[in-house]
Amino acid sequence: MTQAHRAATPHAIDPRVFPPTARRGSSCGELKLGGIRATALTAEFGSPLYVVDEDAARARAVEVRTALQAEAERIGTTATVYYATKAFLCVEVARWMADEGLAIDVASGGELAVALAAGVDPALIGFHGNNKSVPEIERAVAAGVGTIILDSEFETERVAAAAAAAGIRQRVRLRVNSGVHASTHDFLATSHEDQKFGQPLAEAPRLLREILRHDNLDFVGLHCHIGSQIFATDGFRESARRLLGAYPELARIAGRPIPELNLGGGFGIAYTSAEADELPAIADIARELADIVAETAAEVNVPLPKLAFEPGRAIIGQAGVTLYTVGTTKSVQLAGSDAAADPADLGYAERLYVSVDGGMSDNPRPALYGADYQVRIANRESAAAPALVRVVGKHCESGDIVVQRDEIPGDVRPGDTLAVAATGAYCWSLASTYNYVPRPPVVAISGGSARIIVRGDTEEELLAKSVSDAPRFTPTTNGATK
Repeated sequence: MTQAHRAATPHAIDPRVFPPTARRGSSCGELKLGGIRATALTAEFGSPLYVVDEDAARARAVEVRTALQAEAERIGTTATVYYATKAFLCVEVARWMADEGLAIDVASGGELAVALAAGVDPALIGFHGNNKSVPEIERAVAAGVGTIILDSEFETERVAAAAAAAGIRQRVRLRVNSGVHASTHDFLATSHEDQKFGQPLAEAPRLLREILRHDNLDFVGLHCHIGSQIFATDGFRESARRLLGAYPELARIAGRPIPELNLGGGFGIAYTSAEADELPAIADIARELADIVAETAAEVNVPLPKLAFEPGRAIIGQAGVTLYTVGTTKSVQLAGSDAAADPADLGYAERLYVSVDGGMSDNPRPALYGADYQVRIANRESAAAPALVRVVGKHCESGDIVVQRDEIPGDVRPGDTLAVAATGAYCWSLASTYNYVPRPPVVAISGGSARIIVRGDTEEELLAKSVSDAPRFTPTTNGATK
């Protein structure tokens, strides 16, 4: 970032990072989300506050679904687009996604319960997870879940037993690891060999034979997810090539063509303006994926399978903004420290620590992945010179960082409202009550109005969970209890 940019951008609301409806008002420059002032939202619903732009989420869902389906149709097949609910799920969001023509991907009994409560057609639900319990599997089968993704040999037997008990033939996919290492954080790469998800691609023929032993299992294809927050398309292309390369042998074993291929999700979003400059358009990703599927299917002489994708962050991430209130600020000199030599700190001699009323309990991604975000003063504009800031939370951890580094006006002060962009994915869904700090509510905005779609916690509710009169069990000398 150049010096000229520093003077020009501390107020800028980048529409590639914030929701498209976000803009500054004409009077005092206050941030408006969906036409509603940020301070009006915190006055009504409290601070911190998760805000989700419903119109932006719905529009993005349509954009992603349309791009992937249009490119599939161009090459002569179809595509099902699942919304990956692990990114953010509540009853309202599940309804939005179903309304916009997306299927639903769940990864636990709880997520399944939310999707069903939202009225999602069970046939449009895919059930993931590396350790589905027997009751979860039985519940999914009984509910009529469209597809269960098998993650291990154990699950083959468990799903077959549940399907037999229910007297149905259950559609299943097999999750495999293509061996493609996505260009992302190690914790977000999910298709390398040494990790908990799926089975090696080389094991697929043997595992298919096990699946085919059960008449009540209908094997429809492979599934692979190479990771999350991925910008480059190379990984997706190579993974698709490897998976389709296995289809001739699988078709020979099954005695029929393999009808489907699920390429997962993991498409990235821009958390900062710098990332936005590098982010490929979903239309470009869809076109490249369709081309590689068509080319590889022709090379290995298999019919084009129906495709499936599972985006989550790419749909809901940009629609979210978290609002905080500044509590304190303090300046730290960087001269002579390792930080001063960090080019990312832009040559500043000092850093302004800005403490807010939330932190790693409402957004653990910076602590988990070193994720970075963009922050703006939301309640006003200022002509003050920009400062290098680090936005931190109120928790008892030095790693309690919300925004690692950004530039905002240096007169940021207690009582200011801050807006952190692109918090729609993996913030509420990963939130905790660390230090007994209640989780914030989630508010949806649409058409100039706001409503709560997830209630926040209260200290009284957290305290009520702490049981003080439970029976006590004392171990005896032989290790039993009495």
